[in-house]
Amino acid sequence: MPLRFLTALPVYNEESHVLDVLAEVRRHADDVIVVDDGSSDRTPLLLKDLEGVQVVTHPVNRGYGAALVSAFETAIEGGYDALVTIDCDGQHQPHMIREMVAQLFPESGERVDIVSGSRYMQIFDGDSVPPEDRRRINVEITEQLNERLGFDLTDTFCGFKAYRTDALRKLDITEFGYGMPLQLWVQAAKANMHIIEFPVPLIYLEEERSFGGALDDAERRRKHYQEIIDRELAACPNSL
Repeated sequence: MPLRFLTALPVYNEESHVLDVLAEVRRHADDVIVVDDGSSDRTPLLLKDLEGVQVVTHPVNRGYGAALVSAFETAIEGGYDALVTIDCDGQHQPHMIREMVAQLFPESGERVDIVSGSRYMQIFDGDSVPPEDRRRINVEITEQLNERLGFDLTDTFCGFKAYRTDALRKLDITEFGYGMPLQLWVQAAKANMHIIEFPVPLIYLEEERSFGGALDDAERRRKHYQEIIDRELAACPNSL
């Protein structure tokens, strides 16, 4: 039987991007879901009458991680073989979706649980220069996770990923904000998941995009991420 995969877009106040990104995603994916995380702009109106796209709506903004959890649950409940997550801000390249899924199920039969996009594995023509504080925090957190979890990652914060759905069943994500990937990595290591990276272009269209509240301050954001890592590792000290 052919593989069935779901492509999910978490969105929050993306009225300027959502329709264009969705149109491109639908060229490369059959089953698409948008998780609207309590948008207060025109995003809900734009999504209201779309045909051929499933929309899950959070009545209030719960956070990026919460939107991904809804996508995970939908993929599991729908019996899909795989889930692809792609951001809706125009940074990711939908034409890479099927290739990422193929990396999950290589012809060699090797088990791959997560294919994670990396913006730092390869230089592409037209790559952006990342905001200095974001790149610095990414490097610091990535190096730490590699050391503490035994990974060899180059980018721990890219939202463009492909997951085997049976691997999603092993996760218990309770971190609903932007720190969700850090909890994901610790739990993936605990479950002995096989993770590979996939090079993707480095594109920043809105460098001033807000993380929300105190997390817009780089040092507070770094400390918040550190707290998540330490807390998650403390919850499973004998498993890693």
